[in-house]
Amino acid sequence: MSVNKEPESAQEEAVQVASPCIRHCCLDNNDVCVGCYRTLNEIMNWQSSSNEQKRMILEACEKRRAR
Repeated sequence: MSVNKEPESAQEEAVQVASPCIRHCCLDNNDVCVGCYRTLNEIMNWQSSSNEQKRMILEACEKRRAR
């Protein structure tokens, strides 16, 4: 049995949150993609966002999709 001494948060950061992009990129009048429901800023900042930020973006996308 091995003991992993790495902090839990470091383990989470090692596995990146997948992009919601479905390659149907088209922005509506509010600069929200009609494919993934991210805003233009969220799309541009995705790669530099932490996993926690990405999860927050995904939650916002779900809310936008439900409208």
